[in-house]
Amino acid sequence: MNTPDRLPPIDPAAWTEAQRGCADEIIAGPRGALISPFVPLLRSPELCTHAQRMGEYLRYRSAIGLRLSELAILVTASHWDQQVEWSIHVPIALREGIAESVITAIAEQRTPMFARADERIVCAVSQQSLQHKRVDDTTWAAACAQLGEQGVVDLTGIVGYYTMLSIVMNAAQTPPPPQCRQRLPARG
Repeated sequence: MNTPDRLPPIDPAAWTEAQRGCADEIIAGPRGALISPFVPLLRSPELCTHAQRMGEYLRYRSAIGLRLSELAILVTASHWDQQVEWSIHVPIALREGIAESVITAIAEQRTPMFARADERIVCAVSQQSLQHKRVDDTTWAAACAQLGEQGVVDLTGIVGYYTMLSIVMNAAQTPPPPQCRQRLPARG
């Protein structure tokens, strides 16, 4: 689907002082650039600043680590049909060791066959949170045993954070970066 970007990049020369401060913080951080999710959010610089700080923690320093964070991000992106997050995070997930067969199943909104117990529980918590708006007792107990309480809180934070980004970018019709080739399949 080719839809117009409702909130395209703002010319840096037109940024307000608050927008410039927010953008500079993002660029100076581990992302190194004002990447797609923050383009529409820059219209609300205070929200964008808080969101990028939360995202920086969840993506780069969460208690569950990068491999499992990337898995949760892909489950969330697939749930929301969010092409930007999907296209950015598939290559990272592959690099971090998430199997291609797992990524394909997630893209097709199927439950993958996992070789690793930690990936199985991260997927279950993420899917239940998104599909049922809660996590059942058995899955919760298994997640706490596998990831610890901080890990489960960080995991649910990742799902919530990427849900917020997905909703914003879906509403804004933010296109994936042209250099990112991974796409979710079209769904009817």
